Amino acid sequence: MRFGLLGRKLGHSYSPQIHAYLGDYEYPLYEKEPEEIEEFMHSNEFDGMNVTIPYKQTVIPYMAKLSDSAKKIGSVNTVTRLPDGSLYGDNTDYYGFSFLLDAAGFDVKDKKVVILGNGGASQTVIAVCRDRGAKEIAVISQRSQTDNYINIEKHANADYIFNGTPVGMYPNNGERLINLSIFKNCKGVADLIYNPAKTRFLLDAEELNIPNINGLVMLCAQAVKAAESFIGTKFEPQKALSILSSLENEMENIVLVGMPGCGKSTAAKALAQKLGREFIDTDQLVEEAEGIPIPQIFAEKGEEYFRNAETNAVKTAGKLSSKIIATGGGAILRDENKAALRQNAKVVFLSRDIAHLATDGRPLSADGKLQKMFEARLPHYKAVSDITVEVSQDAEETVKRILKGLGYNENTCN
Repeated sequence: MRFGLLGRKLGHSYSPQIHAYLGDYEYPLYEKEPEEIEEFMHSNEFDGMNVTIPYKQTVIPYMAKLSDSAKKIGSVNTVTRLPDGSLYGDNTDYYGFSFLLDAAGFDVKDKKVVILGNGGASQTVIAVCRDRGAKEIAVISQRSQTDNYINIEKHANADYIFNGTPVGMYPNNGERLINLSIFKNCKGVADLIYNPAKTRFLLDAEELNIPNINGLVMLCAQAVKAAESFIGTKFEPQKALSILSSLENEMENIVLVGMPGCGKSTAAKALAQKLGREFIDTDQLVEEAEGIPIPQIFAEKGEEYFRNAETNAVKTAGKLSSKIIATGGGAILRDENKAALRQNAKVVFLSRDIAHLATDGRPLSADGKLQKMFEARLPHYKAVSDITVEVSQDAEETVKRILKGLGYNENTCN
């Protein structure tokens, strides 16, 4: 059996990992340019596949038959080959977004919904919200004369806001379309993007204490429905949530922050070995990019130059998935760094008595002002972190404390 995913740029996709939980079948990524689609659709390379942007409408002419949901939405994201060799197009995204709303506890009945974008993904959201009785649905598009990003303030009374565009998706992390703070009545937001796990849109929602959810649960739910079509197996509805939990643990970074010399790199290396993941040190990324040690950067180019280089390193590391990342002690001083670290990660603040901090080779720690530095940075450490862990003299003990604090168990470790 040959199933897979059709799209143009698929390096960010988690679909192969999801389908590995659903059946013993191959699930390759079919990266195709527009001019290659016709030949591929007429080929015999697949028994079924999922379809993602930008081809959810493109594949429709090749379908011998469409499901009711595919007809309603006008896009296809699941293709199966019928016994006679022809193709059947379905839209399991409808089920996926419905599942997302239920998982988040978002009730759109009699509510005003703002949907960002009018592409294929947004059409799914529109259909679900309409079927669930939304009172008003405003679709925001750059090309619209009536509802666009310039006049979006006229919809500031929206109850829910859903992003159906790729803005903010890897590798263009950090981009956003709207100023969420103008929506004073907002009860929840969803971003269909799942990489990064927390787009700038969702990070804004967190800062405003607005309930929010990314698109990974939708991806898992629609994949379950697609797999049922692929292999003829019926799954329990909770299967999607089980996969979601496993995938989040598997794909999220663990980022360690804390004072210079508190033992971040030592703990991160031990943690990486324990979990079988790659270790990344943002200070090391800076030194590799600059070609000289950090003390020399400070001495020759100054702290501001170093901070700019550090921001570049943090943004590079923060885009990755499934890594163990140790940061420089001052990496949390810039808001853009905090966002970059949080977007794909659980962040751990390693707390240690300043009397036990190492100072050798650390330009900002060698002047006897550690206490003032600690007091100034502590609010930043707390703001960016999910948990705080006291550092032990024994790195293995520190690792145990980190894993316990993050809810890991022995079965998740190597």
